[in-house]
Amino acid sequence: MSCTNEPVAIDNPPWLDVFIETPKGSFLKRGWTGDIDFVSPFPCPFNYGSVDGYLGLEGDMLDAVVLGPRLRRGSRVKVRAFGAVGLTDHGMYDDKLICSRQAVGPVQRRFVLMFFRLYARGKGILNIWRRRAGPNRCEGWKDVRGAMARARPLGEGDS
Repeated sequence: MSCTNEPVAIDNPPWLDVFIETPKGSFLKRGWTGDIDFVSPFPCPFNYGSVDGYLGLEGDMLDAVVLGPRLRRGSRVKVRAFGAVGLTDHGMYDDKLICSRQAVGPVQRRFVLMFFRLYARGKGILNIWRRRAGPNRCEGWKDVRGAMARARPLGEGDS
């Protein structure tokens, strides 16, 4: 699949609580545990974090991008999820929910998809260096309800 710009309309987008791990403008990409995953040569154009209470398909907390102004690392925000971007990273598919306090327009959607196309290429290079096999690619814009259905609610015994 290629990274396409096909919008998926959604009525009444869900409200979610998102924990900010990597603020917009940061060069340090952190995971949900707070550990540094990698140092980027470019600043992150979005706030990046995870959705409280859900695990993504990779087994980590469900990823979320929060559009808008820079948010402090460690803050929690209540935002609406307007879509998701599918990303395959070293052969494993995962959804990145695209969240905002306002509707996501076509220009923002194109920018998010352009970022994830470049991000997938960069992660592919990093994975070669880390000796992680498998393809990396942006799978395109996805329906948020499908992404939420693929996630697993965090239960007792989960990290």
